[in-house]
Amino acid sequence: MFTVAALYHFTRFDDPAALQGPLAALGRAEKITGTLLLAQEGINGTIAGPRAGIDAMLAHIRALPGCADLEWKLSTAAERPFARLKVRLKREIVTMGQPDVDPRAGTGHYVAPAEWNALIASPDVAVIDTRNDYEVAIGTFDGAIDPQTQSFRDFPAWWEENKHRFHNKKIAMFCTGGIRCEKSTNYLLGQGVDEVYHLKGGILKYLEEVPEDQSTWHGDCFVFDGRVSVGHGLREGPHDLCHACRRPILPADRDRPEYEHGVSCHLCIDETSDDDKARFRERQKQIALARARGERHLHADVDDFDTP
Repeated sequence: MFTVAALYHFTRFDDPAALQGPLAALGRAEKITGTLLLAQEGINGTIAGPRAGIDAMLAHIRALPGCADLEWKLSTAAERPFARLKVRLKREIVTMGQPDVDPRAGTGHYVAPAEWNALIASPDVAVIDTRNDYEVAIGTFDGAIDPQTQSFRDFPAWWEENKHRFHNKKIAMFCTGGIRCEKSTNYLLGQGVDEVYHLKGGILKYLEEVPEDQSTWHGDCFVFDGRVSVGHGLREGPHDLCHACRRPILPADRDRPEYEHGVSCHLCIDETSDDDKARFRERQKQIALARARGERHLHADVDDFDTP
């Protein structure tokens, strides 16, 4: 059983590159896999490994400048959810593309999972799911608005086009673990929205703490690791991943005529050319040959997810 830690923190790192090597070295020593993103605005990532190793990594991160209040959530995975450890330098730890957005300057009101149902049931509250379309497709909250964005970078444009719909409304926002809402609520405050709320700890914390018989969540929550999805109690969900388009699919979808492992599924079969599919088939052939030799191919489909 592997311990999985989803974490983030907004703080000022003057030299993120100086943090990269020590984090990678500790991760290798503790047999940690996953992805950590470093930028001048902070740290974000999901990592997995033995519990003692995860505890060592969290202690190291909490000792970094300004990270004493690091947010993290723990869950478990029956199989290793990442193939390797990546510690990457980025311009943003979650990409919104809005240089004036700074969660350190202020965010929406945090709402504890136990109080979330009452808030979103109020008729003067509009509930917005800030995740990408493929995430929303497998689960969301009662009455939540789906912006149908393909990336978080699309959210500001969606808001600009749709803000007239929310006149005199309070805005409640949610995402997987909370990090996207740190930026999206700061963005809305900067756009003049008076009352903005967001689910503290995100969907993961809600699914961990709120009993299923009291839940207003329907479906599963997409996660950026080899489990693909989790449900109530953070139990591993039923989803697989299409290794062509990286979207979640159900096991039954593998029986559909459009499915070819690593090449296509019913969601993406019309999105790629015959040349693309031929290239994907060659990739799968090379993966199979590498496995037969007891090696791991660079693009093997042990899921190397990046964080959102």
